[in-house]
Amino acid sequence: MQVKLEQLAAYRASGTPRGISSVCSAHPIILRAALRHGLQSGATVLIEATCNQVNHLGGYTGMKPADFVALVCRIAAEEGCPVEQIVLGGDHLGPNPWRDRDAEAAMAEAEKMVAAYVAAGFRKLHLDASMGCKDEPVALDDAVTAARAVRLAAVAEKTAKDVGGDMPCYIIGTEVPPPGGADHALDTIIPTAPEAVRQTLAVHREAFAQAGLADAFNRVIGIVVQPGAEFGNCNVIFYDREKAQSLVRVLDGEPGLVFEAHSTDYQGAKPLAGLVEDGFAILKVGPELTFVLREALYALDVIASDLVPGYGERPLKQEMERLMLADPGNWNRHYYGDAATQAVLRHYSLSDRIRYYWATVAAEKAVARLIAALTGRNIPLPMMWQYLPAATDFADAPLEPETFLIWRVTQSLQAYHAACNG
Repeated sequence: MQVKLEQLAAYRASGTPRGISSVCSAHPIILRAALRHGLQSGATVLIEATCNQVNHLGGYTGMKPADFVALVCRIAAEEGCPVEQIVLGGDHLGPNPWRDRDAEAAMAEAEKMVAAYVAAGFRKLHLDASMGCKDEPVALDDAVTAARAVRLAAVAEKTAKDVGGDMPCYIIGTEVPPPGGADHALDTIIPTAPEAVRQTLAVHREAFAQAGLADAFNRVIGIVVQPGAEFGNCNVIFYDREKAQSLVRVLDGEPGLVFEAHSTDYQGAKPLAGLVEDGFAILKVGPELTFVLREALYALDVIASDLVPGYGERPLKQEMERLMLADPGNWNRHYYGDAATQAVLRHYSLSDRIRYYWATVAAEKAVARLIAALTGRNIPLPMMWQYLPAATDFADAPLEPETFLIWRVTQSLQAYHAACNG
């Protein structure tokens, strides 16, 4: 059953809550898994790109919004997934990539980015101008955040009218800690205070109205809050429904809204279902998907090392280690401890910052070599038991490595689908 974003609040109000999982990744295998699963399940396929990942200057993937759309559409066509089943979203759209500049310069870039997203076909926009720029506090107050969000909404509205098609729907608010998980072991996470949510909504509602954008605010479908679910490098804080009930009751006074939950990775089926039942109807997942993809790739890398003459001793892992050491900027501010601890985290941290390196030419070549080494080979059952026991159905038959990788990602997607659909 396909549930649309605009229907989520009504489902909750009727006592039959439903949810939509948001796939936050630009990795082609993960996109293919999401689109294939969407075709099989009939569910809405919500795929989101972040401001750092994809923007009008290329982002860390090298893709502009139109490039990302083209990639999704190409894979969707190959998988036979109908375009009307796909929703594209932009996450944390704001000045974040340009925080080292003064606010006006950073916001000018953010406006260009939002225009590029909308022109390319993105229609779910998370407006997040909560971060301070040069010579500003790290986090801004609601008034400044709302004023900047209104600037971005005005650009989105104008661009949508110019290019045609559906008008955007919006998400406001941000979450704590920042996206991608915390940098340290966590003991507990406190849900967002109800009064903070009400204040954020009131200030944004007023700012939109004063700017003549009341109609745009009517298309705000959700607000990002911290439900008390998070993950660090090596541990997970699971959603505790009892602790979140005062936060959940905020939605009783805002029947047109739902909550959007970030960092829901690694929660598992039961906590995810609880989140949806409580009104956290949009569940973001990203690092978990690239983590399980890496898990499957590394399992195959070990198997090929043991099974294929001349393949070498875990050359994929060795290549990823070389890449991360040569360009440490994507992980060294997030992984603490001595050299041995950092070496483990580079490959196995739940925050999965290795994901920034898969799109490099060297990594793609190493993955291609692994796939070529195992394509059509029979993996003995005992080896599969040793390295990825859940994948025994793939043993003792000619292996299609890409199918194997998509299967592993789909296992996570299925847990989200079950939670979102009761």
